[in-house]
Amino acid sequence: MNAPLLELKNIKKDFFGNQVLTDINLTLNEGEVLGLVGENGAGKSTLMKILFGMNVIRDTGGYGGDVLLNGQKVNFASPFDALAAGIGMVHQEFSLIPGFSATENILLNREPQKKSVVSEVFGQRLNTLDRSAMRKGASDAIEKMGVEIDGEMVINDMPVGHKQFTEIARELSKEQLKLLILDEPTAVLTEREAAALLDSIRGMSSRGIAVIFITHRLQEILNVCDKVVVMRDGEIVKDVAAQETNVTEITRWMVGRSVNAAAASHREPPESDTVMSIRRLWVDMPGETVRDVSLDVRRGEILGIGGLAGQGKLGIPNGVMGLYQAGGTVTFEGKEIPLNAPRKCLDSQLAFVSEDRRGVGLLLDESLEWNIAFPAMQIQDKFLKPLLGGLIKWRDEKAIADVTKRYIDELQIRCTSSRQKAKELSGGNQQKVCLAKAFALEPQFLFVSEPTRGIDVGAKALVLEALKKFNRESGVTIVMISSELEELRQICDRIAIVSGGRIAGILPATDSSEDFGALMVSQVV
Repeated sequence: MNAPLLELKNIKKDFFGNQVLTDINLTLNEGEVLGLVGENGAGKSTLMKILFGMNVIRDTGGYGGDVLLNGQKVNFASPFDALAAGIGMVHQEFSLIPGFSATENILLNREPQKKSVVSEVFGQRLNTLDRSAMRKGASDAIEKMGVEIDGEMVINDMPVGHKQFTEIARELSKEQLKLLILDEPTAVLTEREAAALLDSIRGMSSRGIAVIFITHRLQEILNVCDKVVVMRDGEIVKDVAAQETNVTEITRWMVGRSVNAAAASHREPPESDTVMSIRRLWVDMPGETVRDVSLDVRRGEILGIGGLAGQGKLGIPNGVMGLYQAGGTVTFEGKEIPLNAPRKCLDSQLAFVSEDRRGVGLLLDESLEWNIAFPAMQIQDKFLKPLLGGLIKWRDEKAIADVTKRYIDELQIRCTSSRQKAKELSGGNQQKVCLAKAFALEPQFLFVSEPTRGIDVGAKALVLEALKKFNRESGVTIVMISSELEELRQICDRIAIVSGGRIAGILPATDSSEDFGALMVSQVV
């Protein structure tokens, strides 16, 4: 009998005395799709970093136990060794070169070359890139995913969903690929894009490529995986065939308790005055279509904005808050807010939690304290003590520590201390820090874009409840943009659907999913 493609035996890992993995054992066969699930901080990403030979593992003392590939023990000194052995990995956070096109990123360091008379004489370093072959190679890899992305588009100009597909296409373009690790690949994708990716995973499996699929969207696990492995607190608590379980059981194994989704609002939408009025808004944001958006937001409500990918929902807050070139008019509290001027928005007590937490949302090399307090310190002079009669201001370290501890407790941010660097947190906990940073500003109006992206089921209900509490107790008007309609229906009063760059309609959150679906596929003229 052939040995399994992959075996992990008694894997252990600690970071500076903190045990994060304990006695991990699992096997994976050729062409098998394994769903790896667990709460943020359960150890999933650390386990995959060991398998992929990431430098952070070696730099923190290595690991215990054995990794076997086709029955042979391996110990990768770097990701290059893993790649050479046929293991590919698409990380939770992007590792693309910003100034390069999708094609150049997909074939990086493996570009087809053309010889010339000069290179024949002076050596292959004078070969030129075979652009035609590069375009074909990248196009073939993109085609395997069954989605359309522009191979010539530069990474800086791409929406996050297209960046994710570029990462996956890069791995699919490698001929020696035996095992692909996908860490939260659908977190930045819409339902339609995610369905296309699941089809692609089935295609990989049929070609003999094994897949380790990490996601918080548990139904996707059941739809595409052969077996499910559940981790909790650094241990494997369940290894079961996917067809023998369900979402409720997996959730209970993950968190050690039953988890109910946040209860739907079902309050009467506040019949208050209009706090923000958007008229004829257009936004020049790559991958998003915002042509002519007009929208009134009522004071004190939670307004949801939904719609299919690229139809404009993400472009609206990015345009209003000045992150991308925009035109039209926006009034807040009766006063016009100038577009393309982020500081003016912040000075008017608007805040924004971006869908791009690493690119826009966090100071990755700084502590949680600095991340949460800095915007309020910079914009509102909070957390500062006047010295010498106010001639100079100094950081109020106690106030900074207190506000950070408050939000660590309220949002249950898993960290070693308030001084831990943001880049060391799991993706879901980074997302909570972005929310805490916005809450600390105590704005009158909050845009929050994809607030539960990459967050596990236990934390998702907590974050939605925190937004609802922030709205109810502080009276903050919230506009929440999400790809997940059911999430919007849980906490929003009204939901606006964007289609073709315009508002297709606004319905109470209590209306049926079918009504919202009809608006999503309508084309507003």
